[in-house]
Amino acid sequence: MAVSDSLIDTLFDGRYRIQRKLGAGGMADVYLAEDQELGRRVAIKILNGRHANDDQFIERFRREAKNAAALNHPNIVSIYDRGEAEDTYYIAMEFLDGRTLKELVVSRGAAPINVAIEYARQILSALRFAHRHGIVHRDIKPHNVLVDAEGRVKVTDFGIARAGTSQMTETGSIVGTAQYLSPEQARGGEVDPRSDLYSLGVVLYELLTGKTPFDGETPVEIAMKHLSNAPKPPSKLRPDVPPELDKVVLRALAKDPNDRYQSADEMEADLERVARGAPVSAATAATQIIPVPAAVAADSTSATMIAPPPSAPPRAVPPPPVVTEEEYTEPGGPERPLWPWLLAAVFVIAAAIAGFFVWHELSGSKVKEPVALYINEKQAQAEQQIRAAHLVPLVKKGPSEKYKKGIVFKQNPDPGSKVDKGGTVTIFVSTGPPKVTVPTVKGKTWSDAQQELSDLGFKPEEHFVPGGKTKGIVTATDPPAGTAAPKGSTVRVNVASGPAPATVPNVVGDSLAQAISALRTAGLNPNPTIVPSDAPQNQVIHQNPAPGTRATKGSTVDLQVSNGPPQVSVPTVVGETAQQAVTALQAAGFIVSQQPVSVSSADQDGIVQSQNPDGGTSATKGSTVTIEVGQFSPGPPTTSTTTTTTTTTG
Repeated sequence: MAVSDSLIDTLFDGRYRIQRKLGAGGMADVYLAEDQELGRRVAIKILNGRHANDDQFIERFRREAKNAAALNHPNIVSIYDRGEAEDTYYIAMEFLDGRTLKELVVSRGAAPINVAIEYARQILSALRFAHRHGIVHRDIKPHNVLVDAEGRVKVTDFGIARAGTSQMTETGSIVGTAQYLSPEQARGGEVDPRSDLYSLGVVLYELLTGKTPFDGETPVEIAMKHLSNAPKPPSKLRPDVPPELDKVVLRALAKDPNDRYQSADEMEADLERVARGAPVSAATAATQIIPVPAAVAADSTSATMIAPPPSAPPRAVPPPPVVTEEEYTEPGGPERPLWPWLLAAVFVIAAAIAGFFVWHELSGSKVKEPVALYINEKQAQAEQQIRAAHLVPLVKKGPSEKYKKGIVFKQNPDPGSKVDKGGTVTIFVSTGPPKVTVPTVKGKTWSDAQQELSDLGFKPEEHFVPGGKTKGIVTATDPPAGTAAPKGSTVRVNVASGPAPATVPNVVGDSLAQAISALRTAGLNPNPTIVPSDAPQNQVIHQNPAPGTRATKGSTVDLQVSNGPPQVSVPTVVGETAQQAVTALQAAGFIVSQQPVSVSSADQDGIVQSQNPDGGTSATKGSTVTIEVGQFSPGPPTTSTTTTTTTTTG
C-alpha cells in the first residue's frame, strides 16, 4: 500500500480517523488522528508502503513500539497502540502539539543559553530513565525531540534503540544520522549510554550555536570528522557562552567514551551547576582544551579537543572505518587531498548496501503461516499455539465484560488469515470487567444510593450499622468513594440504623448522685428537677420515661428530686407533764419518743426534764423529738432503833 494523503478523512484500522499529515520520514509518515474509541487525538506513525514488506524496517518499527511502550516518563512520548492494518504497520502514540528542536533552530537560530540548558536537562531526564531500563536510544538528534508551547520536551523515535550495548551496524550500513553520531557509532562499534550523551552534546552544541560541530558533503566525511577532529568550543562561535558551559559540551563530545560523562545524572548535575552560576564538577574542570594538530584537524586550524587530566595519559584516536590515518595524512609533508578516499569509502558502502538489496530480492517469496482461532483461550495456551505456528505473539491487555481475566477476547489478524512466517499475531487478553469509579453516596438515602450504584453497573448491598443521627442514611461504602472497581462487582453500603436503644433503669428512691451514675452508665442523660416533698432531701421521687422503658441512647430521662420536708419550730415542753408535751409536739408535726429519768422529788414525777431538739429550734417536720420524763421512786420507810442497856451488878 502506498501511504498517501488519500488516508485523510478515512477510518484507519477501524478506529483512528485520520485528520491531517504531520510529517514524513525515510521510513514512515506521521498523521494526526482521532481515536474513535477513547475520544483523544493521537499521532499515527505508518510504515511507508515501500518498506511494508521489508523485514529489516518492520523489525525496526516493532522495536520502536516495544522500546517506547516500556518507558513511561514525562519526557518520553507515550506509545498507546501498535498493529498491522491495510497491508502495513503502524504505531499510535501521544500527540504533542509542538515543534521539533530542529524546526526551532532552523526558524529561530541559536536558543537563549538558559533555554538550551533547560532543554538539555529535560532530554537527560528522559535518557536517564531509558538507560536505567537498559535501553540506549542511539539516534538522539533535534529531529527526535519535540517541544510544546509550554517548553515541555519529549523524546521520540526509539526505532533503532536497543537494550544494553550493541553493534551499530545493520546489514553492513551505519545506522543513525551522521551529524549526531558518536565516534564508536561512526566506526560501527559497540554503543552504550555514553553514546547517547555524545549525541546530546552535539544537540546542545547546535542549540547554543545554531550549527553542528561537524559537517561535510557526505555522511562518510562527517563520520570521519567525528573520529578524528575536535570541535571548536561553542564560545568561539558565540562569545556569550560561559566557559563552564564550554567545558560541559566539550566533555560530552570527548572521542573516548571513558573521557565523557559516564551517566546522564553526572551531566545533568553539571548543567544544573552552570544554570545557577556555580563551577562545574572537579572531573569536568580538570579536563584541558588543547589545540589539535593541523594534520588531524582538517576542517579547522583552530580546532580543539578534550584531553584527560594531566595525571592520565592521552588516549589514542581510533581509526575511521574504511581508511587509516596514515592513508590520508603525511606527517611532516603537505596534506594529501581527502576527496579520493572519501569517494572510495562511498563506493565501498554503496556496494555493500546494493549487495544486501540484491540478496534480499533474490531470496524469493516468504512462507505464509495460517492464523488459528485463539479467542476464549488462556493467554499462556494462546501464546504457545502462536509460537508453535512459527509466529510471534504480541499480548495486549484490556477490560472485557464477557471474558474472564486472563482469557483472549480478541485477536488480529482474524482466524483463517495468513501472515509471513515469523510475523506477529496480536492477542487481546482480558483484565476482567472494565473498572468504574465508585460514586459518593454518603449522606444519601439507601434507595437513592442503590439506584445510582446500579446505574453504573455495580451490585449494591445494604448493611445496617448502629449509630447515626438519622435512620436510613448512608454512612460509607466499601470500596470507598473515588475508588475504581470492576463493573458488576459488589459495593457494600453502610446504612445507619439510628442511635442504639437502651433500657431505662429504676432510680426512684435513689439519691440524686446514685441516679445520675446509673443513668449515664446506661447511655442516658439525667435531667433532675428539685420539687417540694416530704421525702428525704435529694431523693428521687419520680422519673420519666418509667423504669424498664426502651429509649434511644443519648436521650434524656427527667427526674423529680425532693428538696426534703419543711422545717418547723420545736415547741418547748420542758417542765410540762408528759401528756402535755406529747400533745404539743405531735400537734407541731413531730414524732415523740419518751425516755424515763429518775428524779428525787415526788413533785417532778411525770414532768419533762429535757428535750432533743431543744425547744425554739427548727427541725424537719415529721422528725423525732426525744423527751426525758421524770420518774420518782420513794425509798424504804425509816426504822427507830432502841438500845437497851443492861447493867450488871455484882
